Amino acid sequence: MKKIYDFDLVVIGSGPAGEKGAAQAAYFGKKTAIIEKDPRVGGASVNTGTIPSKTLRETALYFTNLRQRGLYGIDYSLKETISIEALMYRKTHVVNNEWDLIYKNIERHNIQLIFGTASFVDAHTVEVDLNGTKERYTSKYFLIATGSVPNSPGNFSIDGCIVYDSDAIINMTRMPRSLTIIGAGTVGCEYATIFSSLGVFVTIVETKPRILSFLDGEISKRLHAHMTDLGVTIRNGLSLDYLETRDSSAIVHLSNGEVIESEAVLVAAGRYGNTKSLNLAALKINANDHGNIPVNEHFQTAVPNVYAAGDVIGFPALSSTSMEQARVAMCHAFKLKYKKHVSPYIPLAVYTIPEISFVGMTEESLKKKEIPYCVGRAMYETNARGQIIGDLDGMVKLLFSPDDQKLLGAHIIGENASELIHLGMFVLSRGLTIDYFIQSVFNFPSLSEIYKYAAYDGLQNLSKMKKKTPQPKR
Repeated sequence: MKKIYDFDLVVIGSGPAGEKGAAQAAYFGKKTAIIEKDPRVGGASVNTGTIPSKTLRETALYFTNLRQRGLYGIDYSLKETISIEALMYRKTHVVNNEWDLIYKNIERHNIQLIFGTASFVDAHTVEVDLNGTKERYTSKYFLIATGSVPNSPGNFSIDGCIVYDSDAIINMTRMPRSLTIIGAGTVGCEYATIFSSLGVFVTIVETKPRILSFLDGEISKRLHAHMTDLGVTIRNGLSLDYLETRDSSAIVHLSNGEVIESEAVLVAAGRYGNTKSLNLAALKINANDHGNIPVNEHFQTAVPNVYAAGDVIGFPALSSTSMEQARVAMCHAFKLKYKKHVSPYIPLAVYTIPEISFVGMTEESLKKKEIPYCVGRAMYETNARGQIIGDLDGMVKLLFSPDDQKLLGAHIIGENASELIHLGMFVLSRGLTIDYFIQSVFNFPSLSEIYKYAAYDGLQNLSKMKKKTPQPKR
């Protein structure tokens, strides 16, 4: 006898992975529910992470006229008349709109939304704490999309007044005159450039020898120079020893004995898979030391009817990939011939000031794998649109094979980098050569045209390389 469940699919979490996974199943007629523990949908992406932080970046650029400094050389520090309320206003407006869009999507797909904290009873049952009362729901399949939370410090607390993490800082109620950031990863560097552009004295502390170590080394160095130009003090090769707070300041003690005093501290030391309340032990699923759930290429966990997607499974932990992982997972679960895998060519973006985005290999990864390569570069300042918008420091960098000229990687630092990278992603994913850029016709003036001149530069460098290469004796 066929077992009857309450739902075909229950999704735990309503962030990018949860919402899109649920909608994918519901679109094909599956009875679907989303369980969300927070009072609002959207997960960290909408409430504390991607959307609010990027909105703050745009607000900072608006208030400071930083985009126009290459045009007019104007003062781009925040004026004292700008309040923290004014800074946060746009963020609140955008987040409210995102909530509305998600609620409408859930309603349009007839997905049942349940607010409460879910924990597994067995492979087909969850118990949900509905603010004191408990209900059980059964489902044929589950999708765990609970996201991640900031790593908690061991010897001090996040008070949301002097000491912040990436969640708490979104609700900051005062503008500090100085800020120390622990960690020069994506979150740390993004907030460092945002606050520094607003006239805050920022010091960033990083254990690794360079910031954003996953970037191509040349791009990382260029960002380092830009951040220094903005007034950020960068302390590489150091770690936090301990931290103490006073009435209106924090004292950061570093591993080398150095002491930094500032009005606020942002701890940006990575994130942890949000799995503690799920009772994974009931399924005999073991999360790793970072709270991440292991999955296979179909995003199945060790229990075949339980899938997981998004930040909860770890790298790359991007909103963009989370959505696609969930869609692939649900297509596999319900045998839908719609989407079988996530593209291996994933663009990554860092919304610092200036913006950075890349796809494919870096110089460092090519050297490590002993893959021959050649480089082509083009600068925004030699591009008409770059001159028009006042971004004179941006750059497109192409890495390609010297043998067949196929693109191996594209790296961009500058205005609209996260938009421009998709052209490089297309060429890379199709296995095309850099001749694609040369043969293409681009709008004029446009930043996209920079690709053409980076390709020309690459071919010129390739010609020089071949001339230097000793020819075999005949």
